[in-house]
Amino acid sequence: MTADVFQLYGTRAQEKPPVRLTAGKLTADLADGNLRSIRYDGIEVLRAISYLVRDRDWGTYSPEIADLKIEQGNDRFEIAYQARCEGPGVTKLVVDMRITGGRDRLDFEAEAVTETGFETNRCGFCILHPIVGVAGSPATVEHVDGRIVATRFPDLIEPWQPFKDMRAITHEVMSGVAAECRMEGDTFEMEDQRNWSDASYKTYVRPLALPWPYQIPAGQAVGQKISLIIRDTGRSEQRSSAAVHSEAIRLELGTRTGTMPDIGVIVTPEEAGATLSARSLLAEIAPRELLFHFDPDAGHGVEALKTFAAIAAAHRGRSTLEIALPCKASPADEAAEIARQMQIVWFKPDAILISPSVDRQSTPPGSKWPDCPPLEEVYAAARAVFGGIRIGGGMLSYFTELNRKRVPADEIDFVSHCTNPIVHAADDLSVMQTLEALPFITRSVRAIYGHKPYRIGPSTIPMRQNPYGSRTMDNPARGRVPMANRDPRHNGHFAAAFALGYAIRVLEAGLECLTLSALTGPFGLIAGPDEPVEQGGRRPLFNTVRTLSVLAGTSWQECVSSSPSEVLAFVARDAAGGKLYVVNLTGEARSVDGGALAEELRLAPFATAALPLAD
Repeated sequence: MTADVFQLYGTRAQEKPPVRLTAGKLTADLADGNLRSIRYDGIEVLRAISYLVRDRDWGTYSPEIADLKIEQGNDRFEIAYQARCEGPGVTKLVVDMRITGGRDRLDFEAEAVTETGFETNRCGFCILHPIVGVAGSPATVEHVDGRIVATRFPDLIEPWQPFKDMRAITHEVMSGVAAECRMEGDTFEMEDQRNWSDASYKTYVRPLALPWPYQIPAGQAVGQKISLIIRDTGRSEQRSSAAVHSEAIRLELGTRTGTMPDIGVIVTPEEAGATLSARSLLAEIAPRELLFHFDPDAGHGVEALKTFAAIAAAHRGRSTLEIALPCKASPADEAAEIARQMQIVWFKPDAILISPSVDRQSTPPGSKWPDCPPLEEVYAAARAVFGGIRIGGGMLSYFTELNRKRVPADEIDFVSHCTNPIVHAADDLSVMQTLEALPFITRSVRAIYGHKPYRIGPSTIPMRQNPYGSRTMDNPARGRVPMANRDPRHNGHFAAAFALGYAIRVLEAGLECLTLSALTGPFGLIAGPDEPVEQGGRRPLFNTVRTLSVLAGTSWQECVSSSPSEVLAFVARDAAGGKLYVVNLTGEARSVDGGALAEELRLAPFATAALPLAD
């Protein structure tokens, strides 16, 4: 890697490269004690087999790996180690791990023991199936009672678990090759992780209907085992010998077309003063939409609205007030009080996005729904007091919550939700892979809400609010931390590439507006004094959002990549002509063959480019 590590990732800390394990056609990457990218004959069978320990806020422990031993032969591999977790107080958990792999079988065994007792929301194996090429395809599920059911992986995203009480699941990897994943030691169930924008179906231990957090008793061993069994009729030999690898990633013009969405920028009361001071930079970006966040439970009031009004007055585009309604009194009274405060400072947004504050918290399967007024009452109150402007609904959190509590479409003028890529994992590969899930999310929203105007955001790498626990995770060391309220990659070219990839992946949704950042603060386009970045404080993300803002309202045309996990592209056209916009989603340089669209180019890690179309 020739590029500066800090410029790429916003941190000089680099992820340790995985160890490639090989047994005949079976390969897997060993990373931090878990298995990633499990492939057979070059085709991904499982995205991961991981042993995870979660705390009471669903944060994931980073265990100490000790006594690691790796043996690698031509047709087998064997790994053994201990994983050690330290919980609150003096509680400890020790897990003995053993992984063995052969030409057609992989076994991952674990035995967990605590001498102190250990509190956890989940402790055990997670198995991830990929989604691309798997969604909607046949599967066979064996249940714990011995029943065997022929079914399919969900195509549209399931709000609840598609499969429960699982002992094994089998699917076809490719013609002539089937993979059985067998799970022992507990009852497993599957959730559709695309809800959270993870690019996987996740099979996990301990049903969510059981209480959590729970205690692992002192001195009681907890054993589990995962087995992957490959059944190959032999027809894959010709595929392997005929496989030809092309270094350059090919781009071809597709058939789908549409209009580029408006770009929004979120403004919170905490950052409103800094945003107002940097209004010249805001004008340079020229977003068509400002999304103002307002939460009375957080102490937001007249002063926040006053600054919002000043920012809106200096802004040439539209504005929306995002309200987390407390719903501690009647929605009509609470909405009327907010409207009264807005009138005092002459703040007149073009739209209101309103949602009960409690709906920002997730209601997992088996949990009791919290008390909340009917959404029809909330929207009716908003229409009554904010007369004459558009009223939007949906969720101020993520698609997960929208999918589980579907808002009444006839009562609103537009629907909105956010996504976040570090809910479950925060390594570089997992974050970029979440882009694969976005078309499934938008297609699922369209299946529910049809042609209703549709907005997404704010969607950023750092998490602004945690629907699954009591808090977001502090990240003073600026590591790669799930559910963290700050993320170092937001400072680097990684975030710029992620944002452009995000915009490309949601083009087909026909969004009205896409919000990918704030102007200032931990989600912003410009950095604070303690976050040195290039270009005089402008994060690389600044240029990406500015580019997308300029393109708002122009025509786009699909561009098909031969390796969309590495390179994405689209064509945008306006009165001045057309350009090919392309992004490298990897930390390594990539050669791109533009074919009839543009000349071949070499893209640096996480680089973006805009090329005039070939004549």
